[in-house]
Amino acid sequence: MPQTIEAINHAQAAGVPIVFAINKIDKANANPEKIKEELSKRNILVEDWGGKYQSQEISAKKGVNVDLLLEKVLLEAELLDLKANPNRLANGTVLESSLDKGRGYVAKILVQTGTMKPGDLVLAGTTYGKVKAMYNERNLPIKEAGPSSPLLLLGLNGAPQAGDTFRVMRDEREAKSIASKRLQLQREQGIRTQKHITLDEIGRRIAIGDFKELNIIVKGDVDGSVEALSDSLLKLTNQEVQVNIIHKSVGAVTESDVLLASASNAIIIGFQVRPSLAARKLAEQEQIDIRLYSIIYTAINEIKAAIEGMLSPDIEEKILCNIEVREAFKITKVGTVAGCMVLDGKITRNTKIRIIRDGIVVYTGMLGSLKRFKDDVKEVSAGYECGLNIENFNDIKVKDIIEGYEEVEVKRKL
Repeated sequence: MPQTIEAINHAQAAGVPIVFAINKIDKANANPEKIKEELSKRNILVEDWGGKYQSQEISAKKGVNVDLLLEKVLLEAELLDLKANPNRLANGTVLESSLDKGRGYVAKILVQTGTMKPGDLVLAGTTYGKVKAMYNERNLPIKEAGPSSPLLLLGLNGAPQAGDTFRVMRDEREAKSIASKRLQLQREQGIRTQKHITLDEIGRRIAIGDFKELNIIVKGDVDGSVEALSDSLLKLTNQEVQVNIIHKSVGAVTESDVLLASASNAIIIGFQVRPSLAARKLAEQEQIDIRLYSIIYTAINEIKAAIEGMLSPDIEEKILCNIEVREAFKITKVGTVAGCMVLDGKITRNTKIRIIRDGIVVYTGMLGSLKRFKDDVKEVSAGYECGLNIENFNDIKVKDIIEGYEEVEVKRKL
């Protein structure tokens, strides 16, 4: 999958060791060798194929070979001599954060060095707080967490971003000061990275003719989903439609989100979250579009479809018929009338036409009349003769070809 390839690329760029867990081997159509073959195409050879990367086939659902995978991870750590000091203040990385209905802000973290205990003061990115409770990977309460322990942390005053580092502080005032300073810098960066309009940009938009913008507010249940969805939506920007993520955060859709959407003509995308009752009512009043999704690809595809709808359609010509002029008659008060044979297709009274003489277009316009014998008709099919005259054009000659066409709008795709 694209995200797996992205994860491998990140790990290789950072120069960190990789152990591959090939999952879902309990499925009937499982083919781990195909995965190893695809890895080899990316210059990654696993040990089974004579390479240096360890891999283990597992079933996370049924717990098959998970113990062997852990053994391989421990072996890798032993070979790389990875050690940490448990007798110091803890620090590490935030893996994920979310807003839990009953427990408030919850952060999944990994202690990399030191030992964490309840009551410790933690600073994580722009958030801080005292550890109220800690839970292990099986959701059981624990009293301490040493190096390389994953845990669920309760007590922070917000949802830190995935990838933020955390550290245990001694002084609450210092932790508060650093958190507020980081928040201020984050806001400044957000304002500075907003693309302000320049003369060049105005010129480019005028040249394009109908430049459009799509402002989006993204809300999600966990920080990782919010980041992934925001990045994917930003990639949909093209020369004609600019996608702007004006706000993104963890939590339910609130009234302030609706007011922001109203002020900036934005749509709100909620991923695994729902708007509050007050926010829903306000959205109805302000006519703000709130789209709720539980599958990330559905959200991306719908926004992509919306952008494709915003793109100006391409106009394509479709040739409907070819008619050969067999005879030309000059009639007073009417002009030149052509006696013709429809070679292919079908001509109708409202078909747009162009006259081609020796392969060169000499006139483009509309029919004045269309007759069979003395009767006006709506259409004439291939193989039949007809008489016609052309609006504002009398220079019809024998052997001219009259080409009937229509202009079709074709929906543009990204």
